[in-house]
Amino acid sequence: MESAHILLVEDDLAIAEMVAHALQHHGFECTHAVDVAEAQRWLGENRPGLILLDWMLPGISGIEFARRLRREDRSRDLPIIMLTARCEEADTVAGFEAGVDDFVGKPFSIRELIARIRAVLRRAGAAQRGAAIEVDGLRLDPGSHRVTAAQDTVKIGPTEFRMLRFFMDNQERVFTRSQLLDNVWGNSVYVEERTVDVHIRRLRKALAVSGHDRFVQTVHGTGYRFSREP
Repeated sequence: MESAHILLVEDDLAIAEMVAHALQHHGFECTHAVDVAEAQRWLGENRPGLILLDWMLPGISGIEFARRLRREDRSRDLPIIMLTARCEEADTVAGFEAGVDDFVGKPFSIRELIARIRAVLRRAGAAQRGAAIEVDGLRLDPGSHRVTAAQDTVKIGPTEFRMLRFFMDNQERVFTRSQLLDNVWGNSVYVEERTVDVHIRRLRKALAVSGHDRFVQTVHGTGYRFSREP
C-alpha cells in the first residue's frame, strides 16, 4: 500500500509542493497536475492508485472531473479523495453523489491527510480480494472489480461496489446506517449518516437496469438489508 502512486490535482503550487513532499516522505510516489487537462493527459497513459483532487480548479472543477472519471470504464473504480474548503453538508453530499470516496477539508494537517489516504487505499484493496458472489443472476467479482447482471456489465462506483459486496456477504441481515458506515467506510473516517442514503440511491439506480434494485430494501425505523424476499 505504501508504494501507491498518487495523482495530485491542485492548482495552488504552495499546497501542491507541501503535499507532494509529505507523500514522498511517507513512501508514496506522486505526480502533480495543475488542472484537469494536465491530469487527463497523464491518465491517458498511466493509472494511479489514488487521486487527490482539489474542488476549486481553473476551467473544469474537481467535482465535474470526478463525475467524468466515474462515467469512464478505465477510471470508474479509482479511489478519489477531494481536497476542499467547501465543507457544508450540501457540498459533501454533492461530492459523494459525484463518486468521491472521502473528503479532506482545507486547511488540513498532513497527519490527517496521510491517515485518510491509507484508509481509502485499505478499503480499495479489501474490495479486490475474495471469491465472486452471485445472487439470482447478479454477480460481483472482487478480483476484477466487476458487477454483472445476466452477463451484462453493471456500471457502479467504488463505494457502491463495497456496499453491494457487504450486503451480498451478509444477506437478510438488517444494518443501521451507523453499522454500514463502519463496515463500508471504516470507523477511522468521519462521514455523516445521511451519506449512506445517498449511496443507497446510487446503488439502487445502478441495479435498476437489471431489476435487482428490489434486493436493496429499506427497513423503516432501522436501516437497510439485502434480501431476495419481498
